[in-house]
Amino acid sequence: MPSLLKDKAFLFFVAKFLLIFAFLYYGTLLIIGLSATDGYYSPFVAQYLDFVSQLKWGLMKSTKFLLSLFGIETYFAPNFSIKIVNGRGVRIAMSCVGYGVYSFWIAFILASAGKWFLKILWVCGGLLLLWTINVVRISLFLLAVDRNWPMPLGLDHHTWFNIFAYGAIFTMMYFFYKSGSAPRQPESKNESGQG
Repeated sequence: MPSLLKDKAFLFFVAKFLLIFAFLYYGTLLIIGLSATDGYYSPFVAQYLDFVSQLKWGLMKSTKFLLSLFGIETYFAPNFSIKIVNGRGVRIAMSCVGYGVYSFWIAFILASAGKWFLKILWVCGGLLLLWTINVVRISLFLLAVDRNWPMPLGLDHHTWFNIFAYGAIFTMMYFFYKSGSAPRQPESKNESGQG
């Protein structure tokens, strides 16, 4: 019987995770699609719900700030581009935002058991770490484009971002459970030695 309860708890977690992930991920794709001027454009969505463009601006401003700490001056160009002064630039596309990894992390935490206050802390901390990884990635990619550096091991910058982002997520998942933020399943009386 305890195994069946654990199986049900795990299946419930998986169902919650998939529902939350699908809502966040495909909801973001819907917002992107309705904010684009081609296709099924919605002026209301573009004006009031287009949080993805705000994330792109935030990434650009954070990249500008990070590079300025190392004396590298940049400026913004049309179409969500950031360029090095007297150098080359990169365009921040929708796929650069990282909504897939953000959705995964949020869905994992919200689907897990635990106190809501701790969940909010874990969500915010995880998103901050993933955001930082993305800013570092965009900064390094901009430098690589400007200075003609090859991508390590021939992998593109999106692949590198996914490697580091999911590595960070799995590490955070480990510490999330190790910290006790997610309660353990109670043992049955027989398993705990109480008869």
